[in-house]
Amino acid sequence: EVLIRVRASSVNNTDINTRTAWYSKAVREGTEAGRVSGNSEAQDADGGWSGEAISFPRIQGADCCGEIVAVGPAVPETRVGERVLVRALQSTGASGDRFATWTFGSECDGGFAQFTKTFAADALPVRSDWSDPELASIPCAYATAEGMLQHADVQAERVLITGASGGVGSAAIQLAKRRGAHVTAVTSKDKMDSIRALGADATLSRDDRLPEDAFDVVVDLVAGPRWAGLIDALRRGGRYVTAGAIAGPVVELDVRTLYLRDLSFFGTTFQPDNILPDVIGYIERGELAPMTAEIFDLKDLQAAQQAFLDKKHIGKNRVTRSLSR
Repeated sequence: EVLIRVRASSVNNTDINTRTAWYSKAVREGTEAGRVSGNSEAQDADGGWSGEAISFPRIQGADCCGEIVAVGPAVPETRVGERVLVRALQSTGASGDRFATWTFGSECDGGFAQFTKTFAADALPVRSDWSDPELASIPCAYATAEGMLQHADVQAERVLITGASGGVGSAAIQLAKRRGAHVTAVTSKDKMDSIRALGADATLSRDDRLPEDAFDVVVDLVAGPRWAGLIDALRRGGRYVTAGAIAGPVVELDVRTLYLRDLSFFGTTFQPDNILPDVIGYIERGELAPMTAEIFDLKDLQAAQQAFLDKKHIGKNRVTRSLSR
């Protein structure tokens, strides 16, 4: 393990969804319903994203950019002083099958602190002129988006991205564009110009009727009542990939649509070890642009989460900064 002085963390949907127990299978509504008062119908036994109970006390914070200040006996002393990003989705400490994983800040303490620790293999060096808050916006959102695109093998083809103004959605736009994809982004009308500036080739309002048989890949973070329209928007032989369901986790599928149109569905949580190093490589080669909406001191974490919930920003990067700078 390594001990890290936290330079910055950032707010993610998973932090809030874990806090409100939205991952419990007893919760059938979107993430908005319980974001203030929590989800009263949730069950303690499966309140965590992994389907198991959360162990308390717990320091949250899935993201961390920091500096290694001490190492365990099996870790080279030369790592002290490294600037690192911490994997948000980790397999090092998880036990079970090949897809076993845990989330930094959920199954172990995370980045909403002055110091944190993690496995040495999950603290990855980064060499960049980005600021600490800019880098802290990367591990959870960008690695999730990159994992989705790699899992669905997105190439230079037509891609539809939902939840485009959120952290994962805005990351997916940049990451899909660097693959040469033609990106159509679904967002609110007041954010369309910003989403196009980010790289989207076209935008659709959340209320617009989706074109049928139009896309090779749907990258979905929303699900909910309009899910069937997303499936109809796929071309024959198209791929659907998801890592979220903010508008509602329970949908209706006509299985005939799935098999008669030769569609492929992918769910993504587990991340192979290459995902975050690949993203760091894109940053170091200047292939991505940083996005931070606002910076808060760690003591103002509650205000940072509220600003995140207000959804007036582009990206998820309401960034909390450690007091130990």
